[in-house]
Amino acid sequence: MPADREMSRLRWRCRRGMRELDMLLLGYAENHYVRAVPAEQKAFRRLLSTPDPDILALLTGRALADDEHLSYVIKRLLERP
Repeated sequence: MPADREMSRLRWRCRRGMRELDMLLLGYAENHYVRAVPAEQKAFRRLLSTPDPDILALLTGRALADDEHLSYVIKRLLERP
């Protein structure tokens, strides 16, 4: 099933090698991604293509997201499931 395959790939892409970051990304993927609007899903996939230091900068507030959907994803990540 394509949706299952997509979620498997998404979970794999959430594995970054940093436990805290893995937990945040996997938590969003498993608890919010499927119900998210397409623009938010796209923003999350784009976030997963971002280097880890840049993701950490967004999560710690040292950098700002460049669009509202990415900002919302960051907010959801920080809220935890």
